[in-house]
Amino acid sequence: MTISKGDRIPSTTFTKMTENGPEPVSSDDFFGGKTVAIFSVPGAFTPTCSAKHLPGFIEKADALKAKGVDEIACTAVNDAFVMGAWGKSTGADEKVTMLADGNGDFAKAVGLTMDGSKFGLGTRGQRFSMIVKDGVVEDLNVEEPGDFKVSSAEYMLEKL
Repeated sequence: MTISKGDRIPSTTFTKMTENGPEPVSSDDFFGGKTVAIFSVPGAFTPTCSAKHLPGFIEKADALKAKGVDEIACTAVNDAFVMGAWGKSTGADEKVTMLADGNGDFAKAVGLTMDGSKFGLGTRGQRFSMIVKDGVVEDLNVEEPGDFKVSSAEYMLEKL
């Protein structure tokens, strides 16, 4: 079942690359007590994700925070090494927290997976964005396959 507005984020574990290597991040801890803008991309270093999606959130980070967002996070079904390298290569480090969903546990738990087998990607997370307040989904924007409209930083800013 797909997560909906008003639902609590399910308990899962992400992995974040740190200076000490990969470290687990509990979704309960990450989303608890703050407002988080999180967006999911099908894959790090992929064309739309690298050219538009992540850069938009990096560019609009200050504007999102001015509207009450405490933290901005990007997730993808990639390992922490790939997410860490992607974050460094794009300059996301200080603005966007890169959360690896290596086994797709978060994407599955929120019911937002996609089949990327046609492109050699296997099961991935769909392209979407959410505003989560203290662990509860306040806003959810899921893209149609192949689209990039409603999950962008610009669209999120318009809705805040």
